[in-house]
Amino acid sequence: MDKPVILTGDRTTGPLHIGHYAGSLANRLRCQQTHEQFLLLADTQALTDNAHDPGKVRRNVIEVALDYLAVGIDPAQSTICLQSHLPALAELSMLYLNFVTVARLERNPTIKDEIRARGFGRDIPAGFLCYPAAQAADITAFKATVVPVGEDQAPLIEQTNEIVRRINATAGCPVLPEAQAVIPAAGRLPGIDGKAKMSKSGGNAIALSASADQIRSAVRAMFTDSDHLRIEDPGRVEGNVVFAYLDAFDPDPDGLAELKAHYRRGGLGDGTIKARLEEILQALLAPIRARRAELATDPGFVVEVIRQGTARARERTEATRQEVVAALGLFRL
Repeated sequence: MDKPVILTGDRTTGPLHIGHYAGSLANRLRCQQTHEQFLLLADTQALTDNAHDPGKVRRNVIEVALDYLAVGIDPAQSTICLQSHLPALAELSMLYLNFVTVARLERNPTIKDEIRARGFGRDIPAGFLCYPAAQAADITAFKATVVPVGEDQAPLIEQTNEIVRRINATAGCPVLPEAQAVIPAAGRLPGIDGKAKMSKSGGNAIALSASADQIRSAVRAMFTDSDHLRIEDPGRVEGNVVFAYLDAFDPDPDGLAELKAHYRRGGLGDGTIKARLEEILQALLAPIRARRAELATDPGFVVEVIRQGTARARERTEATRQEVVAALGLFRL
């Protein structure tokens, strides 16, 4: 039987961090054994709010691809492809915009939140507002039925399926499949400052390529419990950034449960829990950092991985474009 198709990817706006690892990369490593997996280097999407700095978007294509390969993504099992070099995606996006209204785009909760967060007001880049249609094109072009997303991105998959249903109804046949949003149980990691989600641009992340000293400094700076002033004081686990990271990365759940109980009843210092987290993160990131450094010495290899993956993806997406155009009954020469 054919494997289910999964589409995932990242905007090429900077190197990836451990939040990406916990939220998606670890799952991608598992999925490449069980799914036909496409990883999209989303440089076109990155331009929707970085058009003033296309050089940043271009430079980070290689950076994100390096992170994929360094964590263990196997290009023989997962297709790594470049969004801007898949012309079928742009054409499908334009077609799909005829099946959605501006009002519906503006009501999308994800878009509304992002517009507010970026302070666009009414000065919204059209590409940013139309992103749900573009993502629908990405998903359907590969005929993906599984799309891993954060909980805040689930409305985009819902809107993709609305567009799919309208296309299928107009065509009179099920030319496109609907997709299922898969939301990781871990959720988003907070930033090391405890004030916001971890992000590439927020300066509150630990990069996958972080040095041992950078990891140590980041862990030492982490927010814990402001009321936990003395070792003997009971401490709060909820809202404690160190424990949020231990929940995501500690391989010993029983030991972690005892650590939490000890912290709650008092007698356990912040230094002890930070030391445990640092040990775990150092062990996790050291081989990734080493592999990344090795790969970076041969950028031609990384470019060739992207080139070959994009060629495979171009063939797949062009076939879907032709199916959609034919199903909609557009004029053919």
